Amino acid sequence: MINFDRGLCSFGGDPDRGWRMTDKLLPPKKKNPQLRQMVPTLPPQTRSRAALGLTAAAARGAFSLQHCDECGMVQYPPRDACSSCLSVDLAWRETVRDGTVIAETRIHASPDPYYRERLPWRSGLVRLPAGPTVLCHLHGDVGRGDAVRMDLKLDKAGQGVMIALPRERTPDMEDDPQLREFTAHPKHRRVLITDIRSPVTRPLIDALLTAGAAQIFVGESESWRRGSGHAAIAAHDRVSVMSLDVSDPSSVKKLAAEIGGKTDILINTARHVRPGGVLGSDTVFAREEFEINALGLMRLAQAFGPAMTSRTADGVNSAAALVNILSVHALSADPQYGAFSASQAAALSISQTLRAEFRASGLRMINVFSGPTDDEWHQPLPPPKVAPKALAKSVVDGLCEGLEDVFCGDVAKDLEERWRRDPKVLERELAGGG
Repeated sequence: MINFDRGLCSFGGDPDRGWRMTDKLLPPKKKNPQLRQMVPTLPPQTRSRAALGLTAAAARGAFSLQHCDECGMVQYPPRDACSSCLSVDLAWRETVRDGTVIAETRIHASPDPYYRERLPWRSGLVRLPAGPTVLCHLHGDVGRGDAVRMDLKLDKAGQGVMIALPRERTPDMEDDPQLREFTAHPKHRRVLITDIRSPVTRPLIDALLTAGAAQIFVGESESWRRGSGHAAIAAHDRVSVMSLDVSDPSSVKKLAAEIGGKTDILINTARHVRPGGVLGSDTVFAREEFEINALGLMRLAQAFGPAMTSRTADGVNSAAALVNILSVHALSADPQYGAFSASQAAALSISQTLRAEFRASGLRMINVFSGPTDDEWHQPLPPPKVAPKALAKSVVDGLCEGLEDVFCGDVAKDLEERWRRDPKVLERELAGGG
């Protein structure tokens, strides 16, 4: 049904309040065990190989479309040959995000199980200044004739989709039900942070609480050896310190049995770093790095994953994401931190496997790649270094935007760009042969 009435309410709104009003998201009511629990379902996920370029762009927060190198025509939907000159030289490039809504539709009935549980659903046509007119999802605060900002998001199936957002921020914009389907926003969700001793934990708690997290669990190993920041963290009324050692399978399983069913977002901050290459180094440190950095992630996923994947359609505080903080040298090793880089590469491979295994449920796997952090183990390295507060902001931004890959800090962003351009050249440069 094409809707031309600007007086209709936004998705989930009140008709008497006007158009641009997203309802403020209220805390979820206590769950009634007698009511039917919504089973995780996925939107249609079949895509062509060409269309996966949208997914790749959405995963890192870019807005990229195909541009023909022969005639300059911008393509949409993605294709294998230019719709104008039939050239196959189509390159994915950042594109202007502006657009204008020219038509809108409110869907009230659907044979698809995913959309049937979430009706009504708004979509529309948006004309881009780059040329194409695209069919996309519509935020509740935009309507026909509005100037919008286009964004690429990952849907529950992990595929790239377009959504038209208000060009200027509106009140409670992030609470729009359709937008929330494409993100892992912490608002009203319960979060587990795995290591209280990590420098990023304290600013991460502050950032999550500011974003509206309902409760935060913080893991602590060796509780007999408490750090100076323990008292301040434990004193917060929405923070609970729990016993957790990611290198101990029984500890992970015990905590999962206690809070696994109410963990909506899991952020793995546990990390073991020791400098040194491979030759001449004792394997003891390497074993510890793999135990915590790689196998620790696997233990967390095995213990918490089943409960989280069963709750991805559980309303306002559904399970949303597992976040792993990695060194950017997971992409290309730093010889000065050889074993650590290897453990990070292993953790990256594990997270990619988990992403594939989580896909059937819609649980998101987010990797946050950081440059050298401002801590004792990176003291010999020259600046710039990543401050804990900046890393915490990147984690929360990744959740709020629904990304899969987040790069934090100048070093991480520079290495990512060089890695995408030519991994072998980057390897030589890091080895000192550049």
